[in-house]
Amino acid sequence: MTPRLNALIIGCGNIAGGFDHGAPPGSWPLTHAGALSRHGGFHLAACVEPDARKRAAFAERWNVVQAWPSLAEAGGEAGRFDVISVCSPTTAHAQDLEAAIALAPRLVFCEKPLTPDLARSRALVKAFDEADIALAVNHTRRWAPDVLRLRDELTAGHWGEVRSVSATYNKGVLNNGGHLIDLLHLLLGPMDVLWAGPPLYDFWPDDPSIAAVLLARSSTVIQLATAHAADYALFEMQLVTSRGVVVMESGGLGWRVREAADSTQFPGYRALGEAQTRPGEYRQAMLAAATNVYDHLTRGQPLASTGSSALQAQEVCEKIRQKSQELFS
Repeated sequence: MTPRLNALIIGCGNIAGGFDHGAPPGSWPLTHAGALSRHGGFHLAACVEPDARKRAAFAERWNVVQAWPSLAEAGGEAGRFDVISVCSPTTAHAQDLEAAIALAPRLVFCEKPLTPDLARSRALVKAFDEADIALAVNHTRRWAPDVLRLRDELTAGHWGEVRSVSATYNKGVLNNGGHLIDLLHLLLGPMDVLWAGPPLYDFWPDDPSIAAVLLARSSTVIQLATAHAADYALFEMQLVTSRGVVVMESGGLGWRVREAADSTQFPGYRALGEAQTRPGEYRQAMLAAATNVYDHLTRGQPLASTGSSALQAQEVCEKIRQKSQELFS
């Protein structure tokens, strides 16, 4: 019989369970509680949330028996929880991650970014390593099946050489830009920052969106553009390769592909064919993340997104911020 793992969720907002409120039966779960519940290998044993109404609603929705306003009031012996999900606001991550270490779970699944401060994030990743507690970070697209297929296709040479990449994001270079940088790391590997634009404070007062030009180790130039979060959400990416163009739209909810072929109009030339569109598999990612967490703890499967991979993305985000300050302060 496969074991059920006890889970504690810290923070009861949208990513903890709210995005699944009112979802039709059978929908892909978009939240920690939704994914852990759907998987079947977890028991939602407890939650922590300072807002009494939010805490009560979350506990009722997800059948959580123990609900506390703070970790200090929760108490409990070390090892009581196998998995702790940190879904609190980013500003609370550092203290919640430190408290999670004291509870000695087997794994912590933290929302990104780990903390707003790179040095603090580095110290926490080191602390988790020293405590022998696994740390997963919710860079969600690392679990999306279509993104993983694209990574494998690029690695296998299906698309030939990657000539250039352009991408657009908003809502903060660390908050949403971190997702984009992590995705590019997954697809193209490490990268350096060549240039950064002026800060655009489109949502967070301490995390501006910043345009940038990056260089992947494969000598691929990556252009990051910004949109304004007050207009609409935007998170898209285009890869121009020697064999065609691949576009991720709507954050991964859709894809558009144009493959190169001999031109039917101009002999001796090659041209892009008609666009082939398909729905994305981003919605499958949270359940895949829960499965990865479970399989890591029960079968030793490697985690797809870790504290170390999250640090790599945050380091690039910090370099973009520093370069922006150097050029435009």
